[in-house]
Amino acid sequence: MTTTGSDSTYDPPADPAASAAAAAVGRTPPRTDRRVALVTGASSGIGAATARRFAAGGWHLLLSGRDRRRLEETASGTSAVLLPADLAAPDGAKMLAEAALREAGRIDLLIAGAGIGWAGPFLTMPHTDIDRVLFLDLNASLHLVREVLPAMVAAGSGRVVLVGSVAGAVGVREEAVYSAAKAGLAAFAEALRQELRGTGVGVTLVVPGPVETGFFTRRGRPYHRSHPRPTSAGRVAAAVWDAVSEARDDMYIPSWLTLPSRVRALTPGLYRRLLDRFG
Repeated sequence: MTTTGSDSTYDPPADPAASAAAAAVGRTPPRTDRRVALVTGASSGIGAATARRFAAGGWHLLLSGRDRRRLEETASGTSAVLLPADLAAPDGAKMLAEAALREAGRIDLLIAGAGIGWAGPFLTMPHTDIDRVLFLDLNASLHLVREVLPAMVAAGSGRVVLVGSVAGAVGVREEAVYSAAKAGLAAFAEALRQELRGTGVGVTLVVPGPVETGFFTRRGRPYHRSHPRPTSAGRVAAAVWDAVSEARDDMYIPSWLTLPSRVRALTPGLYRRLLDRFG
């Protein structure tokens, strides 16, 4: 594990919540009075921008991604701890959660931003890519949340932020599996929120539209629609910050993206006609 900067000279009083969380996983409480956030997908795009926003806000960061060099770029100028991990690997989520709790003693905030895309007709999508998109965009996030939650519940506080997509709210042509994965993430967020009521742990679903990142290049097809226009990763990061600060359940970026899902719920026939024309 690599770090930039150090908190080793500071020894604050024990935090009761941190002690409870640490006891739940058999760890020593952390030697920091700052709130601790674990951010996945932090090597680029939304994850990197969000990590930088929370670092500026005074959080102690644990940054995870597959590319150590790019994680180092994200962490530059901060005291963030780097936890490179491949969430597609067997036990990847478990190993990352254990490393994070071992490093900091607690996790106050999980921002699950890791994911991939795939674009093209479903009939031409290889079975291996179906599995890969579903695992990284849905399964890996569920497994990571499952590993992190017990300590949060034991501490009686914490928040899980799941990075979804408008594709999961409305379904996007030639992004069928990606849409399915993000829709599953949205349903998971709603169900988990109900289960955690009264525990002190919250769940936030962040739903951005297209974002100006390397996501489209990596999936092999550039973004070509005229609407909605792509927004910046920094804008999404600012929205994540606001959602956590205000304990919001849902955050759409931009906010008008709630409209398509409302039209779909109220008048599905009209929604599909509009989608056939403009989607």
